[in-house]
Amino acid sequence: MTVQSPGKTPSRKQRLQEKQRRQLAVVDTVDKAEVKARKAEAELAVAVVEAVEVFGDEDAASQGLDMSVETIRRFIDLAVTSKAAAGEDGA
Repeated sequence: MTVQSPGKTPSRKQRLQEKQRRQLAVVDTVDKAEVKARKAEAELAVAVVEAVEVFGDEDAASQGLDMSVETIRRFIDLAVTSKAAAGEDGA
């Protein structure tokens, strides 16, 4: 917040600067949350792949995890894509 003299209203420039500061803060918060969400989704994808291995196949994992087969496949695809991207980054 900006410090102001009592009884003095902020100028248009000050109001705009404060609005922009708040907007940038919100954008930064959303960006950080998106990074966390992507990381969590990638971790979930790895866990789903492991579940498929433990349960034996996608159908059994679907029943055991109470997830649709389509969701299981989406996470498998995500895990494969993430692993391939990590391999490219490490090369």
